[in-house]
This record gives sequence, C-alpha cells and structure tokens, in this order.
Amino acid sequence: MSIELDDNPKFKDFAHPEKFVSAAWLSARLGKPGLRVVESDEDAYLYDIGHIPGAVRIDWHRDLNDPVTRDFIDGEAFAKLMSERGITRDDTIVVYGDKSNWWAAYTAWVFELFGHPDVRLLDGGRDAWMGEERDTSFAVPEFPASDYPVVERNDAPYRTFAADLLAETPAQLIDARPADQYDGTAKDPTADRAPGKSPSTLRHGHIPGAVNVTWGRSLFPNALFKDLPNIAAIYEDFDPKARTVVYCQLGESSAHTWYVLNHILGFENISLYDGSWAEWGNMVRVPVEQGSGAS
Repeated sequence: MSIELDDNPKFKDFAHPEKFVSAAWLSARLGKPGLRVVESDEDAYLYDIGHIPGAVRIDWHRDLNDPVTRDFIDGEAFAKLMSERGITRDDTIVVYGDKSNWWAAYTAWVFELFGHPDVRLLDGGRDAWMGEERDTSFAVPEFPASDYPVVERNDAPYRTFAADLLAETPAQLIDARPADQYDGTAKDPTADRAPGKSPSTLRHGHIPGAVNVTWGRSLFPNALFKDLPNIAAIYEDFDPKARTVVYCQLGESSAHTWYVLNHILGFENISLYDGSWAEWGNMVRVPVEQGSGAS
C-alpha cells in the first residue's frame, strides 16, 4: 500500500519528487500501516543510542554484502532480510542515516537494484531529524515476519563494473571524492599502520577521464538538499542525456551523487561504479591519472 507523497515545494521541482520525504512529513506518519523506516549508518552504533521510533536497522556491510563473494546479496538473501525486518513488497520504505545520508543513499540504491516499488530518502537524514529535536527511541521494533518474494537483482541499469570502464570510457565519468583524493595528494588513512602492513589502496589518483565533483556540494551544512537551481548549477557542464558513471572510494558517497543526478536532476543514463577506487586503486596495470582538475 503506497503512502501519499510529500508535497514539500522543494521536492516538486525535482525530477522524481516521489523519492524524497521531509522530517515533518515522516514525523506525522510514523506508525502508519504500509510505512517502514530503515536506518543505515556508517557508524553502526548510532542506532543503539537513539533512532526514529519504529525504524529498523540495515547494516550496509553486514546485511547487504555477500559474506564470501565481493558482491551484494542475491535475491533469496534479500527476501530473507526483508522478511526478518517485517518489510513487504508493497511497503513504502523511507531510508535515512548519518554522514548526510551517504550510506542511506547507498542502501536505497540497493533497494532499487531489487526493484522495490516505493523507496524514498529522508531529506537531511539522521542529522536533520536530531537537529530538529524530533522524537527518538531506544526500542528495537519487532514486526511479524513478512512473505517477501524472491526477486533477483537487475544490475544492468544501475551498476558499472571495472571491465566496462576498461573497455570503454563513458561519455561522463564523475569522481565524487574530495579533491585531494582525486588528484592523488591525500594521505592514505592506513599509511601509519604497523610496518609491513599494506595500505588500503596501493595507488592514488583517479580514473583517466574522470571529472571531480565532490559529493556534498548538493547539500547545506545541516545535510538538507539545496533547491533545484543550486544543484543544477553544480552539474551544468554535464549532459543529462549522456551515459554517465559515478564513483568514489567505496561507492557510498557516489551513491548519494547517483541519487542526486537520477532523482533530482533527471539524468537518463546514470550508473554507479560501486567497486570504486577501493577496487581500481588496487588492480594491477590499470591506468591511473594524478593531478588537479577539480570542479
């Protein structure tokens, strides 16, 4: 049972306003049948110190990734996860999280891989909800197990793989990382680990042909999305009809950029290289560029 849309004037200008809700809209509908709230954070402990009442936790690493293969879970495992969280195929899902929603956007993107019909992102995420001092809860909700169907992932429209990028550079390749990671000058966060231990990424820089547009520019400091004209100005040099691929370090912040380009600006052929620099920077004999060019 789909829940009515948020009529927030800001969302009405977006390409897909049905993909967004405000804290005020959500607060007024908590507990409504057919509505499920999902928290997905980088810091997995945040949920335990207070979350939106009725929200269930989905851990991006533990719950959404296959434990053996470097890939997402399959349709059977996703159906089991949904059943355990009491989520049905007809439910409206609202996802939110910390770090201005970057892992929440990643989780919403995975829901789209499985074609869940109604997935929305809470504008501002956990930051906005807590900043507005809205109700929180320590209680972990218990919902009856659902009968969620097994639906296999449809990767093709949403994902790009390293082999694709090696075969052909897309018309528009966007690196959503900070400028110092893009140009290769950033210090590896594991560089000071014990002697003999390898850094997390062996090479630094960016994929040849990529343009740097740091992911957070579409947000205000309080994590809320800017309005359409301000966001459109950030990406004014890109063609919304051209094949576009976005990446970052692990796929999390570029999933946020994917959400912006797809659901706010209406890019028609946009996919995520979720292997991102964690994969590219560790592969043997792949081309790497260094230097500026940040946007």
